[in-house]
Amino acid sequence: MVTRRATTASTSRRRSGAPHAAAPAESAAAVLAGPDGEPYSTSRSRLGFPGEAPFTRGIQPTMYRGRFWTFRQYAGFGTAAATNRRYRYLLAHGQTGLSVAFDLPTQIGFDSDHTKSKGEVGRCGVAIADLGDMETLFRTIPLDKVTVSMTINATAPILTALLVAVAEGTGVPRAKVGGTVQNDILKEYIARGTYIYPPAPSMRLTVDLIEFATREMPQWNYLSVSGYHMREAGATAPQEVAFTIANAIAYVRAVTERGLDVDEFLPRLSFFFSSDRDFLEEIAKFRAARRLWGTVAGEVLGARSARSRSLRFHTQTAGSSLTAQQPELNVVRTTLEALAAVLGGTQSLHTNALDEALGLPTNDSARLALRTQQLLAEESGVASTVDPLGGAWAIEAMTDQIETEAQQYLDRIEAMGGALVAVEKGFQQSEIAREAYRVARAREAKEEIVVGVNAFPEGNADFSLMPTRGQPGGTAAQRITPEEEAAQVRRVARWRAQRDASRVTSALDELSRATEKGENVMPHVLTALRARATLGEIADVWRAQFGEHRPLRAF
Repeated sequence: MVTRRATTASTSRRRSGAPHAAAPAESAAAVLAGPDGEPYSTSRSRLGFPGEAPFTRGIQPTMYRGRFWTFRQYAGFGTAAATNRRYRYLLAHGQTGLSVAFDLPTQIGFDSDHTKSKGEVGRCGVAIADLGDMETLFRTIPLDKVTVSMTINATAPILTALLVAVAEGTGVPRAKVGGTVQNDILKEYIARGTYIYPPAPSMRLTVDLIEFATREMPQWNYLSVSGYHMREAGATAPQEVAFTIANAIAYVRAVTERGLDVDEFLPRLSFFFSSDRDFLEEIAKFRAARRLWGTVAGEVLGARSARSRSLRFHTQTAGSSLTAQQPELNVVRTTLEALAAVLGGTQSLHTNALDEALGLPTNDSARLALRTQQLLAEESGVASTVDPLGGAWAIEAMTDQIETEAQQYLDRIEAMGGALVAVEKGFQQSEIAREAYRVARAREAKEEIVVGVNAFPEGNADFSLMPTRGQPGGTAAQRITPEEEAAQVRRVARWRAQRDASRVTSALDELSRATEKGENVMPHVLTALRARATLGEIADVWRAQFGEHRPLRAF
């Protein structure tokens, strides 16, 4: 157990929900003292050196002095053709990695023309129903030069297979495809909700993908364990760290049961965190997560190599911090959150656009979000120092506090039998719900201030007068029209009409047999997609065998 340290004033106020103005005065010695009351020192706060265990100060010796983090803007909307145009626009303006957002039907295994997809096609991401959509999505984009990140979980094996098929169709072997697929199904049951099957068979599909990619795709990160969505649902910083690492432990154990050595696959496991509003706490959170994972990977999971024990992570600024009121303030929020991620040592970063509380980002707002990262990299000077805040008393105290609280959660989850059992009992869900309720009450009472929402409302717009795309009156939100959805539905119908139905049936039957026998499904998914089967048809094969998950009604 990690020794518990005194918390900082800002952390203690946030935990208790006490108003900022009424916070008790605390001396620096009380806030920043070690367990015996002595001030912190760099030797006692386990700093180490950048690029070396315990990795508190970063996973690379030179950090951004060697190379910047990846500028990876998350984008996807409407049709594959529309999203492809956005990707080419962002790449032309300096983006260095693509990050794909998929619409809800794609995430939960329904084709665009399914009755349950109506009204959701292309709304919160791009609609991908088949190989034709995926080919259009990456048209003219060199998949051996541009890395791709895909935020997809329940249907991750299908989308990964689609990417492989597209790459190989353009002459890029799967071994050269670089990027990340999220493939983190456990957090879907905890916070996000885009699951399809019950947890156990879903874990099987996750491990199938990891096993396949370990053997066939050496440049592909086949699991991005995500704390982001749990933080968005209301988790505290220690909960985000703990629940994310607990999920990672569950995945690693499941993979080793397949016979893979931890040092064979751990170097391609990555993480995904939120960067939220509390600037110093977020910096400390990233440092604590790195240190805790280094310990867990080595001492609990048996990893031997330094790369296996290095926590590599992508960061996205907090979508839940964005406000529809005075949306121009979101530029300031996002800049501070992005700076916290950089000071915390992220490996790649997405910055949210100012209009995302109103609708899909426009080209102009997406470019401004990207320029925010470029300003931090090129003008702020923070990238010139390996670990600018290393040794700062407040940061080190917060780092220790978050690590201690996260370890306590890990101990509780381990005592239950691990993350999968805890998820099935609703433990993480109830802990996050309790914190989300506390924050909502604090904001209602104005004990926690959100500028422009529960304080300083002057200048808030009349939303009934908000312009739509093409109308004058300031920055308009981008919307997906019913006509665009109808066009995608017609395209899927044409795809089905132009294929060999018997070849599709044969491939789907073979996938069903392989699934029932316990074989790795990935080669069979690839065969079905090349036979022109759709995403929904493949997902339905597994629905027939596994059933659909029904969540607990109450925790």
